[in-house]
Amino acid sequence: MPRLTALIIAFALLAAAPSAVWAQSRAGQSQAGTAFLSVIDDVPLMPGLAERPDAAVVFDKPEGRIVETEATGRLARAEVLKFYAASLPQLGWRARGEGRFLRDREELALSFVSGPGGALTVRFTLSPDR
Repeated sequence: MPRLTALIIAFALLAAAPSAVWAQSRAGQSQAGTAFLSVIDDVPLMPGLAERPDAAVVFDKPEGRIVETEATGRLARAEVLKFYAASLPQLGWRARGEGRFLRDREELALSFVSGPGGALTVRFTLSPDR
């Protein structure tokens, strides 16, 4: 009987492990420490960028969701494009042009605004594919 109890406890702990990993990734960090955007939680936040939580906008429509958020950092536009061109396909996104990606029926577009002192703002816009 003690062996059966031990097996039940071990099974319960193993079953709870994925939930703990999911909760951790939903909090903005993956198991490997990669940060993700808070409102588009399956799009990584490039190291060197800081998300602006006050810039997030989310709309759910019958046609799909529309989400916008921004991140800033002292990075070159080309570096950002290279990072997302390499990382997003690993998450199921297909390149659809410079700074544009398609997955399922959603399009992710990156746009850029240069600011003072070499700051770069990256706007992430997720919308239904047209």
